Amino acid sequence: MKNITVPELGESIIEGTITSWLVKEGENFKSGDNLAEIETEKITIEIPAQSSGKLTKIIAPVGATVNVGQSIAEITDEVTIDESSESKINQIKEMKETAKEVRLPNKPDIIVKTENSPSSEDNLQNFDIEIENQNEKTIPMSKLRQTIARRLKDAQNTAAILTTFNEVDMSAIMSLRKKEQSSFKKKYGVKLGIMSFFVKACTDVLKEIPEINSEIYENKIIYKNYFDIGIAIGSEKGLVVPIIRDAGNLSNGDIEKNIINLAQKANSNKLTMKDLSGGTFSITNGGIYGSMMSTPIINPPQSAILGMHSIIDRPIAVKKKIVIKPMMYIALSYDHRLIDGKQAVTFLVRLKELLENPVII
Repeated sequence: MKNITVPELGESIIEGTITSWLVKEGENFKSGDNLAEIETEKITIEIPAQSSGKLTKIIAPVGATVNVGQSIAEITDEVTIDESSESKINQIKEMKETAKEVRLPNKPDIIVKTENSPSSEDNLQNFDIEIENQNEKTIPMSKLRQTIARRLKDAQNTAAILTTFNEVDMSAIMSLRKKEQSSFKKKYGVKLGIMSFFVKACTDVLKEIPEINSEIYENKIIYKNYFDIGIAIGSEKGLVVPIIRDAGNLSNGDIEKNIINLAQKANSNKLTMKDLSGGTFSITNGGIYGSMMSTPIINPPQSAILGMHSIIDRPIAVKKKIVIKPMMYIALSYDHRLIDGKQAVTFLVRLKELLENPVII
């Protein structure tokens, strides 16, 4: 008999929550099969089997908080086939398919919904349940959501956050994308998006205004001479901000490929601590959800974040004539303890200039 223990979860992370068992009690597994998933405050980690065997006992059920090194299950190297158990499992699965909801007696407003099939009759009482009435549903807050809530509130409590706005005429970028899309896709294997123009422009302006690429540490200011740009991604489990490393030295194609890769990893729970650690400046694009204007919250210990928004055709004055242009409002939220209004406004003005005169690198 062997024990499955919680592995190292990442720097300074000592606990997590069991979110699912991918193998059930009594089931066989092969070497490399993932046995369980543990959600930490930053990422979800899968626990793979080191060799083939059978899961004999689950010690830590779904929802349990576990620490690094803690035993969460017992396994054996013996692989067996129990036709009786398999028959019971199949019967239970059939019951689950035909009866998704079971109403409790004398409780017409309460429904018990079964989520996971047990591996034997002994586990019939171990169904994960979700109890709801007609007007409310209560579920535990995930570790990731708890971290998001805590970090955002800490940012508001610690930094002196102020937001300044400007607007960008997106005509030139949209025209350049249309003109170069075919050759760009042929060269890099990905589409030319809008985000790479913003990442490149931001890194150029950050070089000019180093305060925006710095952070406060105790009573000191740390100026960063590198440009690791965080891109906010709304995954199914919550907001994550993976990092594009050394963005100032990347081409538009490299940036677009990085963004696609990070988004895929975020949505499949494959982000690692390395993907999320560090970052000198962040960009969030509420425009993909239809946001016209917002005041984004900085991602500590960074000192600023850029908010992008919807591109909307609006009438503007050009050489004393009213014309329709595809416009985007942009917002820079910054820590006023470190960054003055002049620097913040200058950042957006320079950014506007670069975006309205785009180049592909």
